[in-house]
Amino acid sequence: MKKTYSIGDTAKITRITEKQLRHWEEQIYLSDIERTICGERAYRRYSEDQIKLISKMKEYLDMGFTLSAASKKALEKQAEEVK
Repeated sequence: MKKTYSIGDTAKITRITEKQLRHWEEQIYLSDIERTICGERAYRRYSEDQIKLISKMKEYLDMGFTLSAASKKALEKQAEEVK
């Protein structure tokens, strides 16, 4: 089983706020976020690959790219690494 991280841990690792992570997911810049159901609540769980993607997006944002462009470039970079 692969290790996953809570939204709080992901925020600390990537230096992106929980609010921003939720916004990025709503805007479809992040997808396939796992949910763990506990009672009536669903908790987000992020994989190591998703954390790498988020970190790369932040890197591009810090360079001045828009969120849309940063997401696209990070996804392209991730696809290159898989090859």
